[in-house]
Amino acid sequence: MAAASTRPVTLVICAPGYPSNTKEAQPSMDRLADAVTHAAGWPARHLTAEYQESEQGGLARIKANPETLALVPLPFYLAHATELKLLPRTQAVPKGGEASETWSLVAKKGRVTSAAALSGWQIAGLPAYVPDFVRKVALPAWGEIPPTAVFLPTGQVLSMLRKAASGANIAVVLDSTQAAALSSLPFAADLEVVAKSDPLPAVVLCTAGPGVSAADARTLVAGLLKMHESAEGAAALDAVRLARFVPLDDRGLATARTRYDLTKTK
Repeated sequence: MAAASTRPVTLVICAPGYPSNTKEAQPSMDRLADAVTHAAGWPARHLTAEYQESEQGGLARIKANPETLALVPLPFYLAHATELKLLPRTQAVPKGGEASETWSLVAKKGRVTSAAALSGWQIAGLPAYVPDFVRKVALPAWGEIPPTAVFLPTGQVLSMLRKAASGANIAVVLDSTQAAALSSLPFAADLEVVAKSDPLPAVVLCTAGPGVSAADARTLVAGLLKMHESAEGAAALDAVRLARFVPLDDRGLATARTRYDLTKTK
C-alpha cells in the first residue's frame, strides 16, 4: 500500500436542510475521521472531518483547504462541481436508504394536474436550494415548471405538507424516506404524489481539486468500501446516519450531469 501524502486532509460533509449543526456534530465527525483514517490505512490524525449544515458554509470550507474531500448530496454536487472541481470517487448509502434516491413531488389532491399548474406556487423541500436540480434533473419528464414558481429550501417538510393539505399553493419535494412516511400522516388523504423522479445517486464523496493525490484517493476508496464490515467503521457510519459506501453509479451520475448541464447552455 502506498504511503499517504504528509499533508493532512479535511473531509467536509455538507447537507443543507438536514438536522444538526457544526458544533453538535463534531464528536460524530471526530469518530468518523478516526474510522476513515483506519480504514484507509493512513497515519493517525491524517484526516479531520467537519459538518456544515448550510450550502454557503460548505462552499466556504471546501474552498478553504486544497486537501479537501467533500461528502455532499447530488444537488450540491451538480450545482458546484465546476466551481469546486469536484471529482466523484464513491457513493454513500444513507442509513435506512439506498445508494439511489427517488424524489416525489406532493401536492393537495386534485390541484396539480400538470407542471404548468405550479405557476406562482411555492416548491418546498430539501433540494429546493438548487432549483435547476428539481426542474431539470429530478422532474424533467413531467414537464416544464413555470419560471414564476418560487423555490423554498427546507428540511421541515411536515409543516409544508400540512399547509399543502389545507389548500395553500405549495408543492413539496420529498426524498424516499419522507415519501414512505406520507401515508402515516393524519391528513394524508388530502395529498397525492403528482410526479416522481427516476432513481438518482443520493450522496457522493468527491475530491475537490488536485490537493488529494490520485493514489491517496484510490487508497481511501478501497478502505471506504470495506469500512462497514468492521464494528468501529459501522458505528462511525451510523453516528453520521450512513450505512456504507458503494462504487459509483457512473451511468446515473452521467445522466444527472447531462440534464443539469443542459440548463447552463440555454
